[in-house]
Amino acid sequence: MKYGYARVSTEAQDLTAQIDRLQTAGCQRIFFEKQSGKDANRPQLKRLLRGLKAGDVVYAVVSDRVARDPFDLLSILRTVTAAGAGLRLLDEPFIDTTSEMSDLVLFLVGWAAKWQRRRILQNTANGRARAMAMGVNLGANRNCPCSNVSKRWHGWQPGRRKAQWPARSRLAAARFPDCRRNI
Repeated sequence: MKYGYARVSTEAQDLTAQIDRLQTAGCQRIFFEKQSGKDANRPQLKRLLRGLKAGDVVYAVVSDRVARDPFDLLSILRTVTAAGAGLRLLDEPFIDTTSEMSDLVLFLVGWAAKWQRRRILQNTANGRARAMAMGVNLGANRNCPCSNVSKRWHGWQPGRRKAQWPARSRLAAARFPDCRRNI
């Protein structure tokens, strides 16, 4: 069976163009939603992926309608291929797991995810180095016992003032004044 998946990010956007393209491609059932791609909890996509059977094909217009980044696309591709189904993108014909090149597609998407992860780690390290050069304190005091446990060690509760904390928390607050948990 041919399934289609269409998504737009906001209620104000229109799905008509995507749905028309998916119908033209021969999709018998189309799942659609108006929800941001950065939200991994997209109910219609989950419903579509749960119902896939061997031989089914999922169509979408472009990859950013299905996945938010290469990691997400790789996860979705693994789910689709585990079900014995395929994924085809109308505007990105190189992403087609129904062809003989499906192993290459999975390799390339996996490589893109790995490359993006490396770039994120590098950018994060550069940002930390810049922050430390500017004198920013990164993280909790490592000597404070609460750096390894939850906020409850200090007796923290929303709306609770320091004077209302348990005695052990007041002692910790005095001993570790720069602790980020000392609200």
